[in-house]
Amino acid sequence: MTGRDRLRELLDAVLDERNDSLARMAGEAYSSPYHFSRQLSRDAGEAPVAMRRRVMLERAAWRLSSGTSVTDTAWEAGYESIEGFGRAFSRAFGHPPSTPAAGHWLPAPNGIHFHPPMSLWVHTTEGTMNPLTEQLVTHDLDDTRSLLSLAKGLSPDAFRRTRLAGATVTSWEGTEESVADVLEHHVYTKEVWLAAIEGADQPPRDVYADAAALFDRHEAAAARWLALVRDLDRRGAWDDRLVDALCDPPESFVMSSVIAHVLTYAAHRRQLARHLLRDAGVDPGDGDPITWLRNLRGEDTKPTQGAS
Repeated sequence: MTGRDRLRELLDAVLDERNDSLARMAGEAYSSPYHFSRQLSRDAGEAPVAMRRRVMLERAAWRLSSGTSVTDTAWEAGYESIEGFGRAFSRAFGHPPSTPAAGHWLPAPNGIHFHPPMSLWVHTTEGTMNPLTEQLVTHDLDDTRSLLSLAKGLSPDAFRRTRLAGATVTSWEGTEESVADVLEHHVYTKEVWLAAIEGADQPPRDVYADAAALFDRHEAAAARWLALVRDLDRRGAWDDRLVDALCDPPESFVMSSVIAHVLTYAAHRRQLARHLLRDAGVDPGDGDPITWLRNLRGEDTKPTQGAS
């Protein structure tokens, strides 16, 4: 029996104009908010709320180019005030809604865009990259989601408790002695590199009482990080150089070395987080990318004899 594509059903739930919250999107797709967000983030590389916001802004740009007023466009896009819409539009497109846009597509990690009058266009050459790079990056993001989800089950005390006194991952970032320390450093690494690459201010290094807010912060950075790596691969820009003005003094980095740096310490921190979660009485699994890929493809995940 041939049914509808499950990913397409999830995307339809994101874009239904009635579904203005994660709970409503998940309900439309007959899923819990947690599993809905996890599956869409995994399969499309973008969290559902972030995707809806982006696609609605793309539609808003198209509506403005078609002569719709800023006021009407703001209401249609789900904003409660013209000022809020103006700020969101300006951040996304780099100019206010009163200025005509050159086009209505925004950078996307998955090639999914608004297509008038109200449908999706999947740009097949966008968001594709070398399979090894794709798996390394997406496995890191998905495995991080899994670890943060497990950490959300810890009490604030268990989340921040020192479990490995004196532990350090890098010589310049201080000790990482708790589940919170490791996961905060892990998320912040991507945030600070994204800020350097995008020319933004250095992000605040917040300390979280629990993992829920840190999970949300990871989701906000994950789609941008995946889009960045895919763009580098698409353009063959691995040898481009970044002059990081956030360093004092400014320092130059080859982009391929930045990605390798992030992935190297990400893998170490994910396994360190597993060690600390086990100490907290939580089973985080092994994080094996072989098992992860088999699960994605719906294949048998039993261990292979003779492989180690």
